[in-house]
Amino acid sequence: MKTIVSAAALLAASLFAIPASAANLVLYTSQPNEDAQATVDGFMAANPDIKVDWVRDGTPKIMAKLQAEIQAGNPVADILLIADMVTLERLKEDGKLLAYKSPESAGYDATLYDADGYYYSTKLITTGIMYNTSAAMKPASWKDLTKPEAKGLVTMPSPLASGAALIHAQTLAAVPGLGWDFYKSLQANGAIAAGGNGAVLKSVASGEKAYGVVVDYLPIREKAKGAPVEFVFPSEGVSAVTEPVGILASTKNADAAKKFVDYVLSEKGQEGFLKLGYIPARNGMKLPEGFPARDTIKVLPIKAAEALKNTDKDLKTFSGIYGSN
Repeated sequence: MKTIVSAAALLAASLFAIPASAANLVLYTSQPNEDAQATVDGFMAANPDIKVDWVRDGTPKIMAKLQAEIQAGNPVADILLIADMVTLERLKEDGKLLAYKSPESAGYDATLYDADGYYYSTKLITTGIMYNTSAAMKPASWKDLTKPEAKGLVTMPSPLASGAALIHAQTLAAVPGLGWDFYKSLQANGAIAAGGNGAVLKSVASGEKAYGVVVDYLPIREKAKGAPVEFVFPSEGVSAVTEPVGILASTKNADAAKKFVDYVLSEKGQEGFLKLGYIPARNGMKLPEGFPARDTIKVLPIKAAEALKNTDKDLKTFSGIYGSN
């Protein structure tokens, strides 16, 4: 599950041969496998003297792996590209990140990157509602998932397994009229909370469940491929994670790592994320096919420092409602 995948081995035959003296980078990421590969492919095409290997898992598992390596005195990763700013804020406070003022930050709203240069948002990934087109109800609100029509038909990722799900829970917990009572109502209505977003997509697309709480790009992509699903941006608003990039302070390849940061923040790198179906974080970029106009998407606020401070308490609250799934 945590095997390092060599992007260079896949590219060498068709694009170029990596020089024996090439710099080496290791990326730890929570991107889906095909997206991680595409990101690395794009970077190495622009920087053929740098070889990148990558490890992919959910953010909590990536962080557990990294923390174990740090405690053992041997962190492997050079770069992180994982779900949320709260996670990287924790690493910043622990002194585990390298500050780098990327010139590409000029193209971004100041709220989307750390003022000291420790991490930068790369995209906007919102969490909303997907439903199977055979479902009797077409949800428009978060509260619709607590209605009798949805009883036993809702699935969602667990904050214990998904960084995006944790940010989502923390965001909704602060919304008047929703809060933790909303999660209690979901549980009472038979909603299931387990695993990650991929499992939610599979369950709803197959018709096993009618409704799912899930990150936007998964059902929008599957709908484009012909899957019987729709995605809704609920009326109350959506949470968002920004999949920030940051450099580990322990890296031995700082110059190459800085080039990686510059690339994913550049127009070229952001176009790569756009082609993969994400909302680019950089100003002035288009939105992917299948998304509504950007100004119609209501993104609910979250304060990273406050969310970080409350993480353990919030996970305990969620587990008290749903158990340790």
